[in-house]
Amino acid sequence: MAIEPPKRKKGLVLKSRREIGLMRDACQTVVDAHRLIAGMLEPGITTGKLDAAVERLFEQRGAIPLFKGFPGEVPFPAVTCLSVNEEVVHGIPGERVLQEGDIISVDTGCKIKGWCGDGAWTYPVGEVSTEVRDLLQAGQRTLEIAIQGMATRKKWSEVARMMERHIDRSGFCTVLDFVGHGIGRDMHEEPEVPNYVPEDIGERDFPIRNGLVLAIEPMSNMGTEEVRILDDHWTVVTADGLPSVHFEHTVAMTPSGPLVLTEGIGTDAD
Repeated sequence: MAIEPPKRKKGLVLKSRREIGLMRDACQTVVDAHRLIAGMLEPGITTGKLDAAVERLFEQRGAIPLFKGFPGEVPFPAVTCLSVNEEVVHGIPGERVLQEGDIISVDTGCKIKGWCGDGAWTYPVGEVSTEVRDLLQAGQRTLEIAIQGMATRKKWSEVARMMERHIDRSGFCTVLDFVGHGIGRDMHEEPEVPNYVPEDIGERDFPIRNGLVLAIEPMSNMGTEEVRILDDHWTVVTADGLPSVHFEHTVAMTPSGPLVLTEGIGTDAD
C-alpha cells in the first residue's frame, strides 16, 4: 500500500539475515494471492469476488490482512486494493465488473508470525490496446531497473533517477504524490522510497545497505502526473482519466545483492 511522500527523514530500519528469512512466509502468501487473482481474471468478474478469494486465502494461511481496517477518515474496507484503468492506487473492491481491455492493479499485503509482505502488479483483462501494453511494459521495467540498481548504486537517489528517466523516455510520467516504503514488522517503516528525485532529495536520501528491506512500488501514468482522491476517501485516480499502472515487490538488500522476497508475482503458477 503506497504512502504519501514524507515530511522529514527518519532513521533506517535494518533487518538481520534471520529476520529477512522470517519475512518469507508472508511474502510467499502475497505471491500466492496474486496467482489466485491472475487465474480468476476474465471479463465479467467483479472486483469484490476477487477480494473475497484473497480474504479466504489469508484465513486459510492464518495471515493477518494488512490493508483491511487500515486507518483513515474511513478505515479501508478490504484485504486488497483493486484499481481499474484510471485508478492509480487504493481502489476499493466492490460491484465493478471487469471488461475486455481493462487493466487492474492488484495490491495486497499480509502479516504472518509478526512479519509483513507487500506486493502489487497490474494485469490486463483480455486483449488491451498497444498503448496500454506499452504502459504496462514501461511500468514493469521501471521496477526491474530499481531492483537491478540496488546492486550497483550507493544511494537511493541514484536508483530513483534511473527509474524516473526510464518512464520519461518511454513517453509516460511518474506519480509524485505516492511513494514506496520500508517494510518488516510493520507494513510502513522507514525509509520512504520515492520513484523519482524530489527537490529535497538531500534531506530524504538514504544509503543502500545490507539489511535494508523495501517495498518498491513505481506508479506510472499514461497522461498527466496529477491525481485526485475520490469521495470514498481512498481511491486515487488520474486527473485526466487516462490509465495508470502500479508494480511492487518486497526487496531485501543482502551481501549477495538484492533479494526479491515476492518473486513470482506477475508470473503463472508452476
